[in-house]
Amino acid sequence: MESVVLLSRMQFAFTIMFHYIFPPLTIGLGIILAYLETRYYLTKKPIFTIACQFWTKIFVLNFAIGVASGIVMEFQFGTNWASYSRFVGDVFGSALAAEGIFAFFLESGFLAVVAFGREKVRAGFYLFSVYMVALGSIFSSVWIVVANSWQQTPAGHHIVDIVRPGILPDGSSGMIPWVVDGTVQRRAEILNFLEMVFNPSTAQRLSHVLLGCVAVGAFFVLSVTAYYILKDKHRDFARASLNGALIMGLLSSLGLAINGHTQAQNVYRYQPAKLAAFEGHFETGRADLNIIGWPNAKEERIDFGLGIPGGLSFMVFDDFTFSKKVVGLDRFKPEDRPPLIIPYLSWRLMVGLGGLMIVMCALGLFFNVRKTFTQKRWLLWTFVFGIGFVMVANQTGWIAAEVGRQPWTVHPPVEWDESGSDLNLAADGFYQYDESLGLRTKNSVSVAVSPAEAKSSLILFTILYLALAAVWIMVLDRKIRLGPEPFRQSEDEVKDGYIKATVDRQHARLSDGDSGGGAA
Repeated sequence: MESVVLLSRMQFAFTIMFHYIFPPLTIGLGIILAYLETRYYLTKKPIFTIACQFWTKIFVLNFAIGVASGIVMEFQFGTNWASYSRFVGDVFGSALAAEGIFAFFLESGFLAVVAFGREKVRAGFYLFSVYMVALGSIFSSVWIVVANSWQQTPAGHHIVDIVRPGILPDGSSGMIPWVVDGTVQRRAEILNFLEMVFNPSTAQRLSHVLLGCVAVGAFFVLSVTAYYILKDKHRDFARASLNGALIMGLLSSLGLAINGHTQAQNVYRYQPAKLAAFEGHFETGRADLNIIGWPNAKEERIDFGLGIPGGLSFMVFDDFTFSKKVVGLDRFKPEDRPPLIIPYLSWRLMVGLGGLMIVMCALGLFFNVRKTFTQKRWLLWTFVFGIGFVMVANQTGWIAAEVGRQPWTVHPPVEWDESGSDLNLAADGFYQYDESLGLRTKNSVSVAVSPAEAKSSLILFTILYLALAAVWIMVLDRKIRLGPEPFRQSEDEVKDGYIKATVDRQHARLSDGDSGGGAA
């Protein structure tokens, strides 16, 4: 069973990390499209609609690959994670249904207008359609983050036994608990939908995700425009996209830093073991903020460490004495602790790249104001590869969050003592989780799946997704190399395009009818 758990986790990690390349791109680019189309609507300068048309093509490509790779996620819940699906089905079912109804259909419906309808609808309706596409992509992230946040900090539910028709002890027919391998199967059942949606970590996590998506969109635009400037191509287009992207990149990067601070405090309140793993904080007490170092789990120390004394105490409590006690890993049994190396390193990589993003955008804006940005080739090349920095930061943030939640798929709540400075410990000195209120990862997989089946599906998905990635890179590279196309459209077409399209269709029908009658 352990090998099935590991293989299933590897498969889900690989597929979700590949899929997560695309939602941040579509959300970030959706906001960019709304900005550019608004500028065109207000100024009527053709350069803005040229830019909007170019980024729309990139948006549609990413949307298509994102949908294709995202469908697999939900199927995996049933194939590899059946026990998990039974436990969270009532919660996830409502959230994913809301995502489909309120987000996917809104985004995909208006996307057809944005991609193909510029000459067929009025300028105002086209602008409205762009806003709806951007809003739909944001709504999609809302419901996914709600579902994931519920796993981290469950709320608005209770746990009930799963019952099935059977024979009662008195010999009569009735509903009895469903037992598998001697264990009664249980599931979470929603009691309060709003409490489930607005669980204790939704606000912080959603804002962090959306800021990360804005950063991805901004840095993607900056990467392409910097490439064009270096190659001395499409300079007017590059300048039209550059200014807004630099501002969005700086604001989102600063927002991520501020939001990350409050999110760390939220993590400590509801998942103290996770934050302790992030910082390699082994012993409860005043906690240092490690800048560099290597966590030594066996000796429970940080080797080659360099940090800020009491820095973690300050970060968690805004404590300017740098001395308040922070719960460490010593409060948890070894089997209840998260893995150490992966969360520790991914957390640092995310924070370090986030700081680099701030510096890059601040320098870019400084030189752009001085009208010397296009002369700084070293900075332009940094921006060309900067999209890789923000992508890695996005991925490592999720890695830290999800691996740090282990050994749970649904994290049970923690209880603090009356002072709020320490956990309610059992007689053995460790915190005792109420396992009936959560679900361990090892108990979440499908019992019917064998290691050979899990390995086969992992290999097949790897091959399929690598092929999909090759197609995406090839098409994306071709679109970027071709660059923006000139925009030709008369004012009459803009004003009455939908009427002209209707007349053209009617003429086509009449022509088909005449040629059919002649042939008869």
